[in-house]
Formats: sequence, structure tokens, C-alpha cells
Amino acid sequence: MYAFGYHRPTTIDEAVTLLGQSEDASAIAGGQTLLQSLKQRLAQPGELVDLGAIKELSGIAVDGRTVVIGALTKHNEVALSSEVRKAVPALADLAGAIGDHQVRNVGTIGGSVANSDPAADYPAAVLGLGATVETNQRRIAADDFFIDLFETALEPGELIKAIHFPVPKRAAYVKFAQPASRYALAGVMVAETGDGVRLAVTGAGACAFRVPAMEQALAGDFSADAIKGVQVDADELNDDIHGTPAYRAHLVNVLARRAVEAAR
Repeated sequence: MYAFGYHRPTTIDEAVTLLGQSEDASAIAGGQTLLQSLKQRLAQPGELVDLGAIKELSGIAVDGRTVVIGALTKHNEVALSSEVRKAVPALADLAGAIGDHQVRNVGTIGGSVANSDPAADYPAAVLGLGATVETNQRRIAADDFFIDLFETALEPGELIKAIHFPVPKRAAYVKFAQPASRYALAGVMVAETGDGVRLAVTGAGACAFRVPAMEQALAGDFSADAIKGVQVDADELNDDIHGTPAYRAHLVNVLARRAVEAAR
């Protein structure tokens, strides 16, 4: 570790003010990524602003046909919530498959979404369910939020307050996890919504992305057979020690079909 300033604000305004006072300040939620980056000197902020004491950022509520989840809500809270389980069971299933119990008891939904790790699970839910990300400044549609590897539409000093998930007609999430980390080598969220079918992929590319060809095929026939021959372009996928682009492209099709069957 190295020396840095530590702050624990109790309101969003106080947190935003602290972040704005230094060019190299970083916000920390559950710390499941940032703490490891600090230990490895991959990140060296001069000021650390801990959001953990801001009570208004936690909690789960159902507002009509929308599930609203506060940014600091832990993964296990989402996984075990009867409200989430009733409204969007696929979202509860996804949260319950993140990491292990230790990770799920500390990690937060807002931290995961803001970090935009290419193998994280929540980005697939945000994009696949057509969620809206509420910040201290605005509301951002899922399709406009994820930009690239660890890059989102968030501006400096902008904090996620909550994520609004529309309740779908049916949905499912299926992933193929790397055994040690439980991160997704590939994961697929499919949802039939009031605006049509959405299918989002995580783990395979630089960030979560939709597959329009699969969505179009499923709109006409919501069955696994409808997308059996629809492949994603392997040239755009990740290549690492865990899997080649071609392997991930194959996984996406297999998992997409499994997700459709689970949703049915």
C-alpha cells in the first residue's frame, strides 16, 4: 500500500464535493476491484472517498413495473430479495451466481456497473433488461451506458444512485464461469419485454453488448432453434488464457440457446 487521504462522507453531495477537490480522487463502494488494484499499484489515487456510509444509496423497492435497486445494495441482498425474486427472478439468479459468499456480501451493484469489467455479470442484466442508470446528475439508458473496456458514460464526479430495471414478461441469465474467479467467460441475459426481445452478452467482448441478429430471430420465434445458426463475430471477442475468440463465439450461441430455454 501507499499513503493516500481517506474520506467517509454521509451524503451524496458531500461525496461529490470531495471527489471534485482532487484530480486523482477515486470513489470506492464494495472495493472488490479497487482494493485489489491498490494492492498491486495498478491504481494510485491520492484521495479515497468511501461511499459506504451514504444510506440513501442502499435498498430495493418495486415501483409499479420497475425494480429500483440502490447503488450500494450488496449482491446477496439482490439474490435473496423476495421482491426481486418475484418481479425479475433472472436478476436474483444472476446476483446469486456472482463470485462466492464473501464477494456477494461485500460487492455492490453500483460498483460493478460503474467499473464495467468485461467479465462482470451485472452489465448483462442492465443491458439485457433495458435498465436505466440513475446518477446524481441524470438518467442514462442502458444502451448508452457501456462504452468500452472499463469505460462508461459516467463523467468525472458523477455517481450512480440507483438502477431501474423494468419488469420483463420473461427473462433468464446463463453463464459459463471461469472456475477460479467465477467471472463469466461468457454470459447471456435474454429478456422478452414490452418493447421486444433483448439479448445481452458479457464476458466475451471488451464490454457488454447486444446481439441484434439473435433479437430479431427471437422476436419472430422465441425458441432456441430460432438462433441455432446465428453466430457472433469472433473477430470482435476477447482472446486470453481462458478462451480464444472462436471459443467464446461458440459459447455465446450455446448459452443464448440455454437462456431462451430457461426463460421459456
